[in-house]
Amino acid sequence: MSDIAASEFRPSRRDVRLDTVLRLRWLAVLGQLVTIFVVTQGLDFDLPVIPCLAIIGASALLNLVLQMAFNPVHRLEPGYAGALLAINIAELAGLLFLTGGLQNPFSFLFLAPVLIAATALTTRLTLALGFLAVVCASVLGFYHLPLPWNGDEPLVLPRTYMIGVWLSIVLAIGVTSLYAFQVTEEARKLSDALAATELVLTREQHLTQIDGLAAAAAHELGTPLSTIFLISRELEKLTSDASLDEHARTDLKTLREQAQRCREILAKITQLSSQGAPFDRMPLSTLIEEAVAPHRDFGIAIKVRIAIAPAAEPVGMRNPAVLYGVGNLLENAVDFARESVEVNAWWNDDTVEVVISDDGPGIAPDILKRIGEPYLTRRRANDEFPADHGLGLGVFIARTLLERTGAKVSFTNRVFPDHGAVVTIVWPRANFETADMNSLPA
Repeated sequence: MSDIAASEFRPSRRDVRLDTVLRLRWLAVLGQLVTIFVVTQGLDFDLPVIPCLAIIGASALLNLVLQMAFNPVHRLEPGYAGALLAINIAELAGLLFLTGGLQNPFSFLFLAPVLIAATALTTRLTLALGFLAVVCASVLGFYHLPLPWNGDEPLVLPRTYMIGVWLSIVLAIGVTSLYAFQVTEEARKLSDALAATELVLTREQHLTQIDGLAAAAAHELGTPLSTIFLISRELEKLTSDASLDEHARTDLKTLREQAQRCREILAKITQLSSQGAPFDRMPLSTLIEEAVAPHRDFGIAIKVRIAIAPAAEPVGMRNPAVLYGVGNLLENAVDFARESVEVNAWWNDDTVEVVISDDGPGIAPDILKRIGEPYLTRRRANDEFPADHGLGLGVFIARTLLERTGAKVSFTNRVFPDHGAVVTIVWPRANFETADMNSLPA
């Protein structure tokens, strides 16, 4: 129940649109041209204009070639996007070489391409671009033309200060890129997990609709099958004494028996609707039994206790989100349990509560603080926490679906000397009785 086939869901790819890269490159070209104009005309600095314009012109020419050769909405493979960012770093290094190296305050722009890679490309490409930027910054610390200045003598900064500038650039590239990569990776994982949640909910909704169609079809087919059964029985009576051969009488008998068998099958299908209740609604006890039923044959005793309360039993919509969420948490309890799992439910006029507990090893303290995050798995293997069990995407999906119906889901461990995990699901009664699969918020 917690698994999603690879063919049904694939995590988002790490690629970037060509149009996005080109917009950034055109912005860089415009900024470089404005900077050269301000420095030469506004500040009256002596700048090697022709070589600088040659580098900027080569960058603009590459942009034009890419725009004409490809559709702007074309998505670049990570390798090609990384190559373009590497060209950006090389172009910046060339301009800085002509204008003072690390003495130039624009040397911190080495950070920009690496940040873009950290948010859009793979770890390997981000590290490669970061290494390239650090190498370029290191070379520029020793080899560069003088910084343009308006005095008779060029500006010479102390070596200690230049080492500090180089170190600050390296640290900014490393720390800021790492932070950006971590934040983007968490956002990507959350987006992928929510997409998987929507996929699961859609599948459960389809299954629920199929159940409803089956019950409706059974009801509609009941009348014509009853007619066929009655006519075949009457024909069998009328022909019992007639001069029909044995083969014809056998065919009539078979027709009646098969019609009766079809009626019995359809009768079983119509019983799916919660013991005579409308098919789209079910009491809490029926919901729990439907979630428990698929897990009773795995060698783990499942004890269901429904508390006797003065208020009437809550009756909610047959919500696939609730069925999947409760079923998934119950499946995890069965997987980790040693001998038994308990499902306790109670309600009053305000709340509905379901508690699922097992007698397994419980939830590890480091996992307990983070449980419900997407792709959270237990990586260490030992006797208490086997490696083939994990609490990851399945728990995230279950928790997300239940919380969308208004429930609050909490995870704890049993109090010593007892052992095992405890999952508590609490709904406001109004939410439980009114939330349906078509009213879930996005």
